[in-house]
Parts: sequence; C-alpha cells; structure tokens
Amino acid sequence: MEILKQPMGPYQTNCYILKTDGKDFIIDPGVGATDWVMKNVTNPIAILNTHGHFDHVWSNDELQTKLNIPLYTPKGDVFLLQSSEWMPDLPPSYPDVEVVGDQTFDFDGTEVKFHHFPGHCPGCSMIEIGDVMFSGDFLFHDSIGRYDFPYSSPEDMKKSLMKMSSMRENKTLYPGHGNSTTLFHEQHNVGYWLDRLE
Repeated sequence: MEILKQPMGPYQTNCYILKTDGKDFIIDPGVGATDWVMKNVTNPIAILNTHGHFDHVWSNDELQTKLNIPLYTPKGDVFLLQSSEWMPDLPPSYPDVEVVGDQTFDFDGTEVKFHHFPGHCPGCSMIEIGDVMFSGDFLFHDSIGRYDFPYSSPEDMKKSLMKMSSMRENKTLYPGHGNSTTLFHEQHNVGYWLDRLE
C-alpha cells in the first residue's frame, strides 16, 4: 500500500491517493486537485468523499469527467455538493453512489468501509481501507472538527466521539488537514472533547 498526500487550496485540505492491489482511490479532491491527481494515478477506481464541504469536493466533477470513474459521497452531505454558503462558485458534483451510514464496498477484493460520524456535518465519515482510515474533518491530530458551522451538531459530535472511543482496532488516521495520527492516540482525547461539548 502507498499513500500520496497533497494539501490543496487556501485551507490546505489534504487530497490523498491510496494505491493498493493495483488500484488507485482518490480521497477528497479539493481546490485545484485535478492536475496533481492526473499526474499520479495509474489505475483510478473511484473518488471517495469523507464529507461534502467545498474544500474537500471542489474537483469531484472535473475528475469524474476526466477519469470516468464513480463518486462515492455520504448521503447526508449530498446537498452540499451542489451549493456552498461559503463558496457560491463551487462546481456542482453528483455522486454515483450515496453512502448510507456505515457501509462497506468491495472493489474486486479491496474493501472500502465508510464509518459514519456526524457532528461536523450530517454526512461526516471516516473511510477505512486496510490498516488506515481517512478521517476527513472528524478527527485531526489532537483535535476534532468544528461543530459550530451551518448543519453542524454538537449533540451528534458527542455521539460520534463515544462511538469512535469504542473502536478496538488501532488504525493510522490520515485527516483532512495537517499530519497523520492514530485512532488509539485520539481515543485518549475523547474525555477532554466531551467535557468541552457539555
């Protein structure tokens, strides 16, 4: 397995290409991601969104068109792909697959698991492939996603943190911004964040 990472756009949103079993998965292609992706993929299979905020999905449509591959987006965030209160000129995109809750997909023997963790936004999810998880804007190194945006929910964030704290298999986490961390490391911080959410 090989993971390529490139921060994109004004918010330095991490776009990832995961290469495994001869397949390339593109995760969260943000602002200006298309050229970098096109130079670095050899057998692209799918575009995967952790959630629907503009800085993670900006290049969805362009890459769908150029690569002719399906887009997978959490169902709760599909409406965010067509309009953005922050970025009115967001290029709209339309998922081929709307991911419902915790759902697993098999790509010719490679399992891709979406874990639903709402709070930052309705569809916010982590995507598990092998020993790694792409945590989007749910978890960062020693931090969590904001829960004061439009469509955010502090109550949902609390429930998601509790759900995350019960996961028993450690994974390397690749977040939407900043550096990698691990699931077990972030579980140690859950109590702190739950106190902040009271």
